[in-house]
Amino acid sequence: MRSYSIADARDNLAKIVHDAENGKQIEITRRGDPVAIVLSIQQYETLAGRKGAFWNRWKEFRKYLEREKITISADPFQRIRDRSSGRKTIL
Repeated sequence: MRSYSIADARDNLAKIVHDAENGKQIEITRRGDPVAIVLSIQQYETLAGRKGAFWNRWKEFRKYLEREKITISADPFQRIRDRSSGRKTIL
């Protein structure tokens, strides 16, 4: 991760934003201590749970299945599951 002091960040803001847009995370420091991270909006939305949330992805998946007329059986693994009671143990 690239690191800039606040003063250097002021002078290199355009480069920092460009790097963030390209997926790089930039650390901003004050007197050598990290105080902030600059990252792309896409990375932020993913971290904030606004994008890629499981429920939204699930709904998208279900719509895709309906649109493509794909059906999934209730238990696709029923025929291949081992129904035995397992191995014998000695007590």
